[in-house]
Parts: sequence; structure tokens; C-alpha cells
Amino acid sequence: MTTPSRDFYEVLGVPRSASQDEIQRAYRKLARTYHPDVNSDPGAEDRFKEISEANDVLSDPETRRRYDAFGPDFRQVPPDMDPETWARIRAGAGAGAGTGRTGPGGFGPGGFGQGGPDLGGINIEDLLGGLFGGRGFGPIRGADQETELELTVEEAFRGGRRSVTLEGPDGRRTLEVKIPAGVTNGQRIRLAGQGGRGSEGAPNGDLYFVARIAPHPRYRVDGRDLYVDLPLAPWEAALGTSVAVETPSGEMKVKVPAGTSSGKRLRLRHRGLPHPRGSAGHLYAEIRIMVPAKLTDEERRLFEQLAATSTFDPRSR
Repeated sequence: MTTPSRDFYEVLGVPRSASQDEIQRAYRKLARTYHPDVNSDPGAEDRFKEISEANDVLSDPETRRRYDAFGPDFRQVPPDMDPETWARIRAGAGAGAGTGRTGPGGFGPGGFGQGGPDLGGINIEDLLGGLFGGRGFGPIRGADQETELELTVEEAFRGGRRSVTLEGPDGRRTLEVKIPAGVTNGQRIRLAGQGGRGSEGAPNGDLYFVARIAPHPRYRVDGRDLYVDLPLAPWEAALGTSVAVETPSGEMKVKVPAGTSSGKRLRLRHRGLPHPRGSAGHLYAEIRIMVPAKLTDEERRLFEQLAATSTFDPRSR
């Protein structure tokens, strides 16, 4: 989880004026470096979560607008609050804390004073009266909460519904979570009103499920792109062939050009994770040339004949 002082634009290494395409390019570049499947460094997973959170916030125009307006507080600010009022609240709280006053209106050990509090020239009742219900604080909206939700690649691809049981201070509760098709690592799924309880009849906070795509025996995930190994026999790679590749949407045929070497990637356009507001990711089949673990006599004879007649030297390239 990103610390409040860590700027999301700084996390991705982009300016605040960056376009959505620039944000996506920066995210993909960093994700390829820090994804736990490719980086075994102990800090890589935390760095990847930080990158994913920054991308999740900045890639959504509405969430990015709130982040630009309110900074690290953007999840706690009430929906109808304007940035100027919020800045005055923050400035007033800071001024009161700095004075050290304990009399009426100060921030002493007892919290807010009584009888017309005044913070650094700002009347706290005027400032907070409408927001918190007048004298004292009155009704306060519940806090937003979040928890992780582990998904398979197939769930992230297709979406669907999941019943999730949570333990909390009020006991156990089971919630129905709607998973959008194309959810990515670090993306938040919001359940309105399922967070912390509001006081004195105020609305509850929201509950956010942070998606984490679990390691898969076949697919590797990078943003919305998927990677899968495609094993080939030496003669298939040399002569070319057409083979079946498993994708989350079903089996597809892919044409392997003659002279294909290990490590080459064959792209299946838009066969990765879908995107609700744009183009789906791609699926890349990575060639892996396999040789028989044990040769028959005839296979050995043919390979020896090839070795004797071929002038190909793979180490001279």
C-alpha cells in the first residue's frame, strides 16, 4: 500500500500533465520490471503493488480528478466537498494544532473546545457546521475500508460474481461481489455503503476490494497483456507449422513461421484481458523449442545426419 506522502505521479515517473496513454506506457514498463513473476527481489512485490495502485487511480479519469483536487485525502473527502473548503478545513486544523491552546476553541487534551471555537482566525463552527451538523461534530460518515480479493486469470478475464465472507468488529458477514470483466492487478472494486459505520445516522463508508490476480500454471499477466509458453519440436520451428494455443476465451490456431527460434513472441491481438473503456490487451505466445528426452535409434540417426550435413552455427549469430 502506498504511503500518503507518496505522490502517484512520482510513483509512475510521469508529470501531472501526462496523458492517459503516457500513464499506461509508464505503468507497463514498470510492471514488466517489478512484477513478482519476473523479479525475485524481496521488495519487488511491494513496489509492484505501489505501481498498480498509482495506475488504478490515475487511469480512471474521475478518480484522477479527485486525486488532483484533494491529494492523498481523496478517498476520505465527502463527494459534495469542493477543494477550497477542504483546504480551509485542513489549514484550520493545522493552525489549531500549532497554537497549543487548551482553552475554549483550542485543541487541548480534551479535543475541540466549547463555546464558539476559533482556529487561527477561522471560526470552526462556521466552517464545519454544515458539514458535521453544527456544534460538536454531529453525524460523521463512516470510514472507507479495503481488503484484498484474490482472483484467477479466468475470473479477471470473464468477470462474474463471488460471495466473500469477512470477519469484522460486528461479526461475520457475507457479501456478494460483482467482478467486472477485465479487472487488473491493483484495481479496486467498490461496494458502496459496506465500509465503516457512520455515526448518528450518517452514511456508512465504502468497502473496496483490491484485486490480486493469483499466479497461474499457464498464463503470466502484465497489465492487460497475457503471456503463455508455446512448446515446439525442432522440426516444427525450422519448417513452420500451425498449432493450437489455449486462450481464456478458448482455443485458437496460430501460424508459426519457418525458422522460428526460442524466445520469439507471436502476438494474438486483443486476446488478453478486456478493457471496459478501450482496447483489450494482447496475448503473446512465447516459443519454447523442446527436444525429446530420449531418442529412438531412428531419431538419433536422423539428428546425426542433420548434424553432419548442416552448416548452421547458432553461436555465430
